[in-house]
Amino acid sequence: MSNKKPRTRLYINNEFKSGDIHLIDGNQGHYLVNVLRVQLGETLKVFNGVDGEWGAEIVKVGKGKAKISIGEKLAEQTNEPDLWYLYAPVKKARVDYIIQKATELGVARIIPVVTKRTNLDRIKYDKLVANAIEASEQSGRMTVPHIEELASLEEKLEYWPDDRVLVFCDEVRHAGQMRNLPSDFQKWAILVGPEGGFSPEEREMIKSQQNAFAVTLGPRILRADTAAVSAISLWQNYFGDWGR
Repeated sequence: MSNKKPRTRLYINNEFKSGDIHLIDGNQGHYLVNVLRVQLGETLKVFNGVDGEWGAEIVKVGKGKAKISIGEKLAEQTNEPDLWYLYAPVKKARVDYIIQKATELGVARIIPVVTKRTNLDRIKYDKLVANAIEASEQSGRMTVPHIEELASLEEKLEYWPDDRVLVFCDEVRHAGQMRNLPSDFQKWAILVGPEGGFSPEEREMIKSQQNAFAVTLGPRILRADTAAVSAISLWQNYFGDWGR
């Protein structure tokens, strides 16, 4: 195997064993062959979300596809904190940004929800998954966050697990601070609403959940994508794996 530093890192949804051969086609094959223009013998890193990170070598290059041979394990599997992120869909470019940044910041599950003031009622699920995979590949994380199908906020809260904290980012001034939340929980979720905010009825529905806490993100009104980065970053700072 080449001693050159790998130029790329790919997520492959297959089991790994040294010597296994895997076909890389579709968007990933196009990226390897037509964008990176990989050569025979070139190396890359691969991961599958379960078995850690492995080295691999290009053993065949075709038209828009390539074959790789799995080499040695480079790093053991690590997992992100048990944090879910719930958001109300917004315009395409900003949804892409939210998925990318939530992935980079270590969210384990991403859940799009429809609220009364949500402007969009459809999502391109495959596109969201592709964005999450790409962000995982580039950020070095060992997993890809699970993306759920679009559902109503009411539906999600109806079956909300009792042992998972629900942190909802509220625009009202009297909401609490992230740093003051109880720290003895293992399962968390952050909820950011649409740009028009939650309706009074939704706010009461959220507050009625067991282990639901309202937090403020400061004195200024934030766009949904800004709120996503701010809320997740604050949580990671106080309760996540940034200090590990």
